[in-house]
Amino acid sequence: MGEPIRISTSGMQCIGGWLARPEGTPRGGLVVVQEIFGVNAHIRNVVDSFARDGYVAIAPAFFDRVESDVELAYDEEGFRRGRALVAEIGFDTAIDDVASAAEAIASAGRVGCVGYCWGGTVALLAATRIGLPAVSYYGARNVQFLDEKPRAPLMFHFGEHDASIPPEAIERHREALPDADVFVYPAGHAFDRDVDPRAFDAASAALARRRTLDFLARHLGPA
Repeated sequence: MGEPIRISTSGMQCIGGWLARPEGTPRGGLVVVQEIFGVNAHIRNVVDSFARDGYVAIAPAFFDRVESDVELAYDEEGFRRGRALVAEIGFDTAIDDVASAAEAIASAGRVGCVGYCWGGTVALLAATRIGLPAVSYYGARNVQFLDEKPRAPLMFHFGEHDASIPPEAIERHREALPDADVFVYPAGHAFDRDVDPRAFDAASAALARRRTLDFLARHLGPA
């Protein structure tokens, strides 16, 4: 369904991305923010799935700022390389690229953001810094940014068995952001990653998806 796209970013640099459009009139636009593994087949499928649900969806390839066409495996080397790349890019640059991606699909209507893992924290910052309604899936780096004031609605999804996000960290979200929706599922980290049987929890992922689509319908347009 989707196709590669080039996105003009700040500083006159272009990065790649994956864009998918729905049939008929869009319900809005959605920037999909990757985990630390690049815009790989899984993330492209996520983008395509949101297009099937009615949204013009785009996943910017942040890693293109360092190295083109990065797609990492879910193994020790993939984790090592992914962590190094997101550290090199940094959150400020990532948010600039989210803003550029949102501009690229502005004709779809109001634009939101959904992100996973590292991208979950980028999604939080999209709400606080550029005012996009955002859904954050298991953002393990969120806590350091909870003092930032949201400029748009937020929803959070966490797994109760996620070793990287202890219960006290989840509770800090509720304390710092009382107007946000915070949900916890009987699952571990990356429970929405359906290509990874070690992490995927089908029931939790399905419920989180329904809640995400309800959130998008409320804040981007009608269901």
